Amino acid sequence: MTLTAALLSFALQAQPFASDPRLAECLEQARTDPATAIATGGSWLGETSGSSTAAPQTCLGVAYTRLLRWEAATDAFEAAREATPETDLAGRARVGAMAGNAALAVPDPLRALPLLRTARDDARVAGLNELAGETAVDLARALVALDQSEDAAAALADARSDAPQFALGWLLSATLARRMNDLVAAQGFIETAVALAPEDLDAGLEAGVIAALDGRIDAARASFESVVALGPASPQAKTANAYLEQLTE
Repeated sequence: MTLTAALLSFALQAQPFASDPRLAECLEQARTDPATAIATGGSWLGETSGSSTAAPQTCLGVAYTRLLRWEAATDAFEAAREATPETDLAGRARVGAMAGNAALAVPDPLRALPLLRTARDDARVAGLNELAGETAVDLARALVALDQSEDAAAALADARSDAPQFALGWLLSATLARRMNDLVAAQGFIETAVALAPEDLDAGLEAGVIAALDGRIDAARASFESVVALGPASPQAKTANAYLEQLTE
């Protein structure tokens, strides 16, 4: 799932706004005509105050993501999170996660870090374990960007615990373990990632890299060939072909 798609997915689930027909209409407009949605959301925002601003700010955030205006999206989602009542931890977790994702896309990992950490904690308290796990993956991405590998590994451990079916958490765990020269752990993580998402080209590519570094050339070749077969025109296939050439030298 792309970052924008993830943000839209979160937005569609956002509480306490899911039953708000005006927000539903604005979100639909944000998907199809984001420029108009920004005007709609801005006008709506001018009519509201306090906690009522959370819905139009959410719509504005989604519209900005469609236009790749990541800083503006971060601002809008963060404002939506602050406007959401403190008693609604689920709603705060969702829009907080969107704010953190948007900050990562800027990219501004330093700003994303507290947003994602708070969103993960809110999701846990609210009992949204899957959201907590997915947000922990994004937290790990921010930590890696800030060269905090040990903390990133801890965040990914949380992600695997909270959202064990989320393949990306296992894939990024494998990649980080490989970069930290722990090929045994990397192999275990990538096996789970591939089992959860057997057609994920990035997982196949990572499996091949780990195998090659571990001296298992036949396994590496098989992984790279599977990536080419699954997505022959993909960027991952181009990389896989380059690796295959290296294996034959």
